[in-house]
Amino acid sequence: MNTATLSPKLLPIIGKTQNYAWGGKNYISELLKIKSNHQKCAEYWLGAHTSAPSFISTLKGNIPLDTYLKNNLFESLGKETLHKFGKLPFLFKVLDVKEMLSIQVHPTKKAAEIGFKLENDLGIPLNAPYRNYKDDNHKPEIMVALSEFWLLHGFLPKDKLEKVLKNTKELASLMPIFIKDGYLGLYKKVMSFSKEEIYKILNPLTQRIMPLYWAGKLEKNSPDYWAAKAVASSAEKNNLDKGIFSIYFFNLVQLQKGEAIFQDAGVPHAYLEGQNIELMANSDNVLRGGLTQKHIDVNELLKHISFKATIPNILNGEKQKDNLERIFLTPVKDFELSEIKIPISKVYKSVSKTPQILLLLKGEVEIRDKNNSLKLTKGQSVFLKANCDYEIVSLKNAIVYKAKVGN
Repeated sequence: MNTATLSPKLLPIIGKTQNYAWGGKNYISELLKIKSNHQKCAEYWLGAHTSAPSFISTLKGNIPLDTYLKNNLFESLGKETLHKFGKLPFLFKVLDVKEMLSIQVHPTKKAAEIGFKLENDLGIPLNAPYRNYKDDNHKPEIMVALSEFWLLHGFLPKDKLEKVLKNTKELASLMPIFIKDGYLGLYKKVMSFSKEEIYKILNPLTQRIMPLYWAGKLEKNSPDYWAAKAVASSAEKNNLDKGIFSIYFFNLVQLQKGEAIFQDAGVPHAYLEGQNIELMANSDNVLRGGLTQKHIDVNELLKHISFKATIPNILNGEKQKDNLERIFLTPVKDFELSEIKIPISKVYKSVSKTPQILLLLKGEVEIRDKNNSLKLTKGQSVFLKANCDYEIVSLKNAIVYKAKVGN
């Protein structure tokens, strides 16, 4: 990356990798062109979240982005973003999902504010493993698949869930509960099960599906496959996870490369396998519901789940007039994600009225504003301050993902 004569509007940004147990070992290191240390690298963060702020390159050296923004708020964020949010309101990520993530749900903004204050008042340390709220913000998120991608997303429609319960003999005893008490009654029941009750139902289920899984006879479009994979990858082989029930209760969604999905507050979900680009509100609030050894607060979880059928809405993005950019629209104002495909020698032009982060996923580009330019190669990123009139010239066929504040 050329940093010899930096414009104050264009700043190279270097993110933070996160080595979570569910991550892969190669995808992110290959994207960033860094030597793999064979650790599991799950996420690459670009943003100013205090738990893992990115660094920006300046003439004075590398500075944490959150620190830089505090010292240059108006110039960096612009009047509109500063007035609405007071900070950079989004967090931009690349994920490499090798093993299944926990079943989870995110709170609304109001619920996060209440929960965060309550836990602060109780004196619960921010890094306590039993803490529910890491900050006072909501965490809606959108993801775009970079490969075939599998996830769980919201409760199945009533007829489909009844069919699953009926056709999965080990779960048939749950049908009367669902008919009588609906989604809330069913979910609350299994989440309140004792270890003995979980074992009584799930042990016969796993005894049936595991031989099929090891023999390669289960397809990924079957919940049996993912239930078996959850058991196979669990660190506690003798402790069946109640999150397995959710695999049968939720929509199993397959995304193809370039397809996107939005997860709003209250929608239970879990990423299962694949790579993606993810953009979310600047928060780390996660309420977990299984497939994890981390803290699960069932009572708090039940307060925030949307107990209704969900029809997955697969997004393909809105093609723009320049025929280069696709914008993945969501109902939230914290962020907006777009994909920009620029053939060689083509030029993309824009004005960043709000702060932006650009990540070059493929190719090579030169980004120019009125005063300066930066060259980016695959895996490199740039932070654009508000009110920057810029253009991107493709030196090799390029794919750029752009994160900005929503309109």
